[in-house]
Amino acid sequence: MQAAIIVSAIAMTAIVALRYLAASGAFAFATSRTRPGLYAGLGPQIRREIGWSLASAAIYGVPAGIVAWGWQEHGWTRIYADWGAYPLWYMPLSLFLYLFLHDTWFYWTHRLLHRPRWFRVAHAVHHASRPPTAWAAMSFHPIEALTGAIVIPALVFFVPIHVAMLGLVLTIMTVMGVTNHMGWEMFPRALVHSRLGNWLITASHHQRHHDEYRCNYGLYFRFWDRLCGTDRGLAKPR
Repeated sequence: MQAAIIVSAIAMTAIVALRYLAASGAFAFATSRTRPGLYAGLGPQIRREIGWSLASAAIYGVPAGIVAWGWQEHGWTRIYADWGAYPLWYMPLSLFLYLFLHDTWFYWTHRLLHRPRWFRVAHAVHHASRPPTAWAAMSFHPIEALTGAIVIPALVFFVPIHVAMLGLVLTIMTVMGVTNHMGWEMFPRALVHSRLGNWLITASHHQRHHDEYRCNYGLYFRFWDRLCGTDRGLAKPR
C-alpha cells in the first residue's frame, strides 16, 4: 500500500511539473513571438522561477497523488465518473462552485501573505519576479505552495464533481495562472472591457497587483476584490 501511494504521489508530481512546463513554455514562446524582447535580460530570473515552480510541483503533486490513490482504490472523495450520477445541469454548476471556492480561499490567503511578516517569510519569493513572466505561475515559497496545494484535494471530499469537470478546473487553474503573469494581455480588448470582463481576472488586472502590491488579490474573479474594496482596476497596456 505504501509503495502504491508513493508511486501515485510521484506520478502526480511529474504530471503537475510537465503541465507547468508545457503551459508556461507555450505561453513564453507566444510572448517571444508577439512581444519580442519583453523578457530580454530576465534569464537569471526565469531560471529562479522555474526552480521554485518545480519545487512547488512536488508540493502540489504529493497531496493530489494521495487523494487520487484513495479515490481509485477505496472510493474516497466525491469525484464521480458516471455521467448519469447527477443531473447534467449540475456539471457546470460544480465547475463554478470549485472555481468560486478556490478563488475565495486564494483571495483571503493571498491577503494574509501580504501581511509584513508573512510576506517576508514566504510571499516575497513570488514578488521577486519583477516583472513576472509566463514562468512565474508556480514560483512560490514552499509555505505558499502548501496553501495552494490543499484546496482542490480538500474540496473533492465535500463537493461532488465529475472527473471531466475536475480536469477542466485544473486546466483553467493552469492557464489562468500562466496567462495572468505573462506581462501582456492576450485576451481581446472587447472581452477585457466588457461586462463579463469586468468580473474576470486577466493579465491586465493581475499585473496591477504586481505593480502596486496592495490591491487585486483574486485569482479568477473580481468578486472579493470589489466587495472588499481592493479592486483598483487594470494596469496600463504593455
